[in-house]
Amino acid sequence: MKAARKTAIKEHDLVVLKKNMPAERLRAGDVGTVVHIYADHQAYEVEFVTLGGRTVAVLTLDATDVRPVNSREITHARQLVAAGK
Repeated sequence: MKAARKTAIKEHDLVVLKKNMPAERLRAGDVGTVVHIYADHQAYEVEFVTLGGRTVAVLTLDATDVRPVNSREITHARQLVAAGK
């Protein structure tokens, strides 16, 4: 399984967040773009942006926190909630 992950996610790929991250106003299912891959694909730097192009967060995430997008998935829009709400 580890070898498959190494080839599955590349820089500039879209990935899906697998857990809620309330402090960053992100929810499981949010889609981000990989902007950096750390050694042996153990972690990724992922940028999350609004549909208008505003950066919401750039996070270093463990490989277990994200997954590749599936070609049969569809994106879904949601309103970004202010922090603490």
